[in-house]
Amino acid sequence: MKIPFNKYESSREAHSNVSDALDGDDLCQVEELESEFKKYIGCEYTHATSHGTSALHLAMLSLDLKRGDKVVCSVNAHPNVPEVVRHFDAEPVFIDIEADSYNINLDALENYLEDNKSKKLKAVIITHIAGVCVDLQRVYNMAKIYNVKIVEDASDALGVTYNDIKIGATGADITCFDFSSHMKKNICNGGMLVTNDDDIIKRARLLSNHAIERQKNALEYIYDVVEIGYDYSMSQLDAAYIRAQLKLQDNNIIRQQEIAKMYDDALCDVEHIEISQLKNDEHPYSSYIIKVDKNRDSFALELKKEGVFTGLHFIPLHLLSYYKSKYALKINSYPVALRTFQSVLSLPIYPSMSDKEVKIVIDKIKKIAKTRV
Repeated sequence: MKIPFNKYESSREAHSNVSDALDGDDLCQVEELESEFKKYIGCEYTHATSHGTSALHLAMLSLDLKRGDKVVCSVNAHPNVPEVVRHFDAEPVFIDIEADSYNINLDALENYLEDNKSKKLKAVIITHIAGVCVDLQRVYNMAKIYNVKIVEDASDALGVTYNDIKIGATGADITCFDFSSHMKKNICNGGMLVTNDDDIIKRARLLSNHAIERQKNALEYIYDVVEIGYDYSMSQLDAAYIRAQLKLQDNNIIRQQEIAKMYDDALCDVEHIEISQLKNDEHPYSSYIIKVDKNRDSFALELKKEGVFTGLHFIPLHLLSYYKSKYALKINSYPVALRTFQSVLSLPIYPSMSDKEVKIVIDKIKKIAKTRV
């Protein structure tokens, strides 16, 4: 029996919504999704995009990022985070991580902001690894002190709460979601840009459609282009599917928490395996990350041979050829991220995963762990 790293979720409502879109129903699925997402998050404005990376790219456009500007981010992030910065010929600045959460180290971030006050320093991108939040109130206070914008990469944080408020409504300038995030690919693609800022949403909506402006009540084919934009539009079919997915998200998180509890209970005393010590009611377990103390890759390969597929969140950015060469980064420049990368492994966890499948994963891990010396 093979246990995939992830499975996409479907439902009768998803099929119904997609059928409506295919049948040419008058309902605009994208507008409905934006409206429903706004209510779900509790934010002022939402704007749907073609995928999560386009939401991040549009966020940089909305902040008017320019050549030579600097954007700070965690060294432990998906490559799309610094990638959207480099597309503007701007410079990503990497910060090491906390050992327990794998998120950006806030002490190191604050030290950098204090030592590098500059008009060129435009924003900080906060990535929520596995949906786990940093001390966001501290982050927002830093933003005020050092006059930088906060963009949250919430690819793994859909439906996650911080102090009982959903991510996207907690105080960031922009939050970006991904409905088919990174290694957990869905059958559809889609992203969402969320903000409470009037100017940001106005600019995002303009630039997301080639910066085209039309006069009210004018013929549709009469338009002007007022800036350089791009096409970030979400398809009606993707929006139809995601609408149904959104309704299940809170229950999906509950199921992921149940699976995580099963992993915790079964793996806490397994030799060579270390489970996460981060335990709180708001942890969504978008990923379940363990540490393997001896030869992580060999362990993952043995699991694969046993039919259990795993993931890695993530290869530190300073180890990737482009960034290592571009910024002359040393392998030991980010020691916590390096040590973490050498041992972490993400196990299968998704809402449709059965208790039987979870037990199979556990049994395979215990079997392989016994062979470690």
